[in-house]
Amino acid sequence: MENQQKVKNLIDLRSQARLGGGEKRIASQHTKGKFTARERIDMLLDEGSFEELDMFVTHRCHNFGLENEKYMGDGVVTGHGTIDGRTVYVFAQDFTVFGGSLSETNALKICKVMDMAMKMGCPFIGINDSGGARIQEGVTSLAGYAEIFQRNIMASGVIPQISAIFGPCAGGAVYSPALTDFVLMTEQNSYMFVTGPKVVKSVTGEDITTEDLGGADVHAGKSGVSHFKVENEEEGLLMIRKLLSYLPQNNLEDAPLFDTNDPIDRIEDSLNTIVPNSPNLPYDMKNVIHTIVDNGEFLEVHRNYARNIIVGFARFNGTSTGIIANQPNFLAGVLDCDASRKAARFVRFCDAFNIPILTLVDVPGFLPGSGQEYSGIIIHGAKLMFAYGEATVPKVTVTLRKSYGGAHDVMSCKQLRGDFNYAWPSAEIAVMGASGAIEVLEGRTMSAIVNPDEKAKYMAEQVADYNEKFANPYQAAAYGYIDDVIEPRNTRFRIIRAFETLQTKKVTNPLKKHSNIPL
Repeated sequence: MENQQKVKNLIDLRSQARLGGGEKRIASQHTKGKFTARERIDMLLDEGSFEELDMFVTHRCHNFGLENEKYMGDGVVTGHGTIDGRTVYVFAQDFTVFGGSLSETNALKICKVMDMAMKMGCPFIGINDSGGARIQEGVTSLAGYAEIFQRNIMASGVIPQISAIFGPCAGGAVYSPALTDFVLMTEQNSYMFVTGPKVVKSVTGEDITTEDLGGADVHAGKSGVSHFKVENEEEGLLMIRKLLSYLPQNNLEDAPLFDTNDPIDRIEDSLNTIVPNSPNLPYDMKNVIHTIVDNGEFLEVHRNYARNIIVGFARFNGTSTGIIANQPNFLAGVLDCDASRKAARFVRFCDAFNIPILTLVDVPGFLPGSGQEYSGIIIHGAKLMFAYGEATVPKVTVTLRKSYGGAHDVMSCKQLRGDFNYAWPSAEIAVMGASGAIEVLEGRTMSAIVNPDEKAKYMAEQVADYNEKFANPYQAAAYGYIDDVIEPRNTRFRIIRAFETLQTKKVTNPLKKHSNIPL
């Protein structure tokens, strides 16, 4: 009978722990359109797979009367489960307990599952919904944050790390998500900032709302802190599951191979005419991507940020592949500071996790102007060049139209160890466009011609001659910088064949402690 009572006590304690801060606070969470920590985990993981750890942990604080208020779990739910049968480790902050604030024991729980994720070689997912450091605990709370940060740093490039922001995330709390590979935010309910609106107002005099300072729109579109913006938590949790399907468990494994019924030799005649005859007319590069990948499925990353370049995941014959592509539909696909940083980080992620890289090129150059120069376009462009040159995964490049100047070098050219570099017949590979080049090359001759009609005629002749020499891929092909000029409609087949050939690629960089990428 005594043992039965002990079992009953255990069941009662578990029920109490699962209530977090109590039914009233759970109802308040639901009123805000937010789910509880355990509800979020149940929605994220495969049904019945979650194994919770440290359910009975309570805080150790004896200040400000906190010793009289204790909740089992102490404001964070931690454990492991599966997503599509693959093990992941997870924590979810419980806003119903002290606003999800970080305590010493709270941090210890998170650090424990982070250590286990590293030991087992499994992805780590953090669901953030917290008021920040638990002020009553002072420096122990700050130390807890630093312990988490250190683990984020050690896990970088070893296991995939994903952060979901489903509520407030402010002050020191923002740095853990910032150290992870992907950050996801919900509209309306989530925000991130180092200092809040009140502090901003008192220090700078700027009057700004929480949403305008650190909402999902700001970080998805302006700062680039958030890689994904979703309408609600359900969509966000499904997005995490989808993202993980493209990723390996760790840096020693490959991403899952998917069966596909999409033929590798599928011909797409529409690609033969997708590039406009005029070099100044735009087209949507996403149409090209959706046409050549398996079943038209493409998971875009950073969709709302630096839209002049596209990055994301797709599959070719079932193999996960990272895609980087200039977008002629936005700023003519020019490279600027933000686009360079966005693409460089994505290239480095793919390289860290053995994901092959496809680069689709249509770039007229770097964005000119004092604003870009003052913002460090030289350094930011160098980041992208560095990322491509350092990457050892299979790299296939297809130049569709323009590939001018330094931007040609930066976009995975042959000399940055591009494995297969193809071009469409519409490709133009040169130092610059025809008009600009003639103004430099024939400037003196042009200025000596007084008659406007003669000057225009001479200019047209020189431009036509330049275009004949450079507005095609054959000069680059003659030097072996382009491996082949391919028919656009065969692009999918040529890409898949190239990546299949590269499956046994072995390249190693020189032994070093680490590189010194231009930051």
